Amino acid sequence: MTRIVILGAGPAGAAVALGLRRLGYTVTLISEWRRFAALEGVSQRVLEALRGAGLHHGLAQAILPSQRQVNWNGQQHAQNVEFLLDRPTFDRGLREDLRGAGVELIEGRVLSVHSAATEHRIDIDGREPLIADFLVEARGRQAPALGKGLRGPETVSLLNRWQATPGITASAVESLADGWAWMARRADGQCYWQWTVDVASADLPGKSQLLDYCRQRRQASLLAQSFFGGEPEVDLQLHARSSTAILNPQVCGENWIRIGDAAMAVDPLSGNGIFQSLSSALQAPTVINTLLRKPERRALAQRFHQQRVEQLFLRFARIGRDFYADEQRWQDLPFWQARRQWPDAEIAHAEADFQALRIERAPVLRDGFVDEAEVVITADQPLGIWHVQGVELAPLVRRLRSEPAGQVLAGLTVEQGRMVRSWLLGQGFKP
Repeated sequence: MTRIVILGAGPAGAAVALGLRRLGYTVTLISEWRRFAALEGVSQRVLEALRGAGLHHGLAQAILPSQRQVNWNGQQHAQNVEFLLDRPTFDRGLREDLRGAGVELIEGRVLSVHSAATEHRIDIDGREPLIADFLVEARGRQAPALGKGLRGPETVSLLNRWQATPGITASAVESLADGWAWMARRADGQCYWQWTVDVASADLPGKSQLLDYCRQRRQASLLAQSFFGGEPEVDLQLHARSSTAILNPQVCGENWIRIGDAAMAVDPLSGNGIFQSLSSALQAPTVINTLLRKPERRALAQRFHQQRVEQLFLRFARIGRDFYADEQRWQDLPFWQARRQWPDAEIAHAEADFQALRIERAPVLRDGFVDEAEVVITADQPLGIWHVQGVELAPLVRRLRSEPAGQVLAGLTVEQGRMVRSWLLGQGFKP
């Protein structure tokens, strides 16, 4: 029996564990439980991705809907509803989901991992070492680096949390001359203010003075003063964490894989941290299944995961870059200047052009394994798209270049026809 061990019990590690159990594997998950009561703002798309991964208990009690206020580039407006995710409650729910699926959970601190060609030895504080045939690294930014990868401007986020009087659940974000701040208030009076700054230019004081420094910056913000109401800040705590965008140079081997923030960690500005973690994690069980059961496809499976992680990272990095470029007031100051130009000048959303579509053979997911098939390379899917509503697109695109659309699409069901036509129109096809 293959011994699979996952390090890390966040959304990415939990999603992979559940996916592997559905494929019939025995899974052991090792993690230290979160000790800081963090709160995260997520979108409806993140909630749908979490439900799609099977993390139902994690979501059951952890979500608070909130109207978000935005003050960016001197303009104020109310965005769509943001959902506040209470991480301690969410993490407890994740453990329920995992136990319900038959995943063995070990709470402990991983001291070291010794990897060889055939197995991994995991040393755990206070326990006997554990041996694994396959290792899933899902410890987020705390995972050891595998060399020099692609890094964005060095960034740190300073999260302040305190207790105030109960009130209305709300959240807000604002741009500042030397960074940006996200703030949230729960109905029970728990308040959060996270200030994200540039490491090189922030000129932060020592640790003992950091709380007072953050309080001064918060009190200098009209939005923060209005948002929190100037109440006393009881039990004020500080948690500093790196929020530098990082892409690891290698994310998959023959008997190991990195997922979530351990593979790529994105800038928190876009609010898609959990979404991107799941994006790399949901494909991982199929990649692992291929590595273990179809060794002749190992190179194809590794290529699939590596390319997907790199493409996701660059997509999120460019989205973040465009957010920063929207702030025009301080574009020449260090924080904004560094981030409005990274990672490159490639546009995040290229204009659709049906004539520019290409057909290539590429890795795809088929029947629980990584396989190879003809895909259509598009401006928004540079790694290719295989099918829509069960209809393979490469043969249709090839025929549409010489045959009438009505003839090419004649054999589709009503639903298939609707979805395929919508996709074609989105790619610039003109019947």
